[in-house]
Amino acid sequence: MKRILLAAIAVLFVASTADAQTTKPKVTDLGGAPESIIWIGNSFFYFNNGMGGLVGRLNASAEAAKKLRSTEATISGSSLQWHDVESYFRPNAVGAFSFDAENNVVFNKNEKLFEVAVMMDCSQCPIHPELKSQFAEYAKKDSDIVRRHGGKPVLFMSWAYQNKPEMTAGLAEAYTVAGNDNNALVIPAGLAFARVVKEHPEITLYIADKRHPTLAGSYLGAATSYAALFKQSPVGLAYTAGLDPAVAKTLQEAAWATVQAYYGK
Repeated sequence: MKRILLAAIAVLFVASTADAQTTKPKVTDLGGAPESIIWIGNSFFYFNNGMGGLVGRLNASAEAAKKLRSTEATISGSSLQWHDVESYFRPNAVGAFSFDAENNVVFNKNEKLFEVAVMMDCSQCPIHPELKSQFAEYAKKDSDIVRRHGGKPVLFMSWAYQNKPEMTAGLAEAYTVAGNDNNALVIPAGLAFARVVKEHPEITLYIADKRHPTLAGSYLGAATSYAALFKQSPVGLAYTAGLDPAVAKTLQEAAWATVQAYYGK
């Protein structure tokens, strides 16, 4: 009985944090679909073949698929402080070449190495009493670096731990404030997680450690990223990452509803 009561309280808490009003985002649009993205973060990005790969496949499955090249720079357990973002924009270095569908080397000669940099701090950094000041510092520092190289900074709002749903509201507020302070778009993935936990608890978003994403969790993050970056609904996209089509559709719908609600559409 006690276990059931605690579970009910947790669900109610998630509901309240998911619906809570946070600071409103000032930036709601990139001004156009990006053709190249670098994903800078940690294991939350590289699980399940990478957030960039999932977004790329969602984009490729759209009727009007956009040209898109993605690169990931991830360090296990890392905060933004661990990343040398300046080095990721060195000429003829990261992203200088890629491989086509036939495995041929393609040398990328783009005017901008990366049009967009999607950045995520460690899962606790934005709200940890001893680390949140570093989050603010490096969100600004790295956003400035990205802009100096002609790119647009984007912040990826991470999700709460499965057993710590109270993290949702704090992360949402911290990322939104940092986005506003740096004139950067914020991808509300954490709010999408909270929505699915509330509305579809039958879908498992977390692996056993209660932090890292299952394939469904990564797919939800990717669908939310696609909706935010491309300003297009992911609902109905053919790519399901091997998930049951009904589950994939539910995650697509949750991602689109979250993006619309967060940006006030």
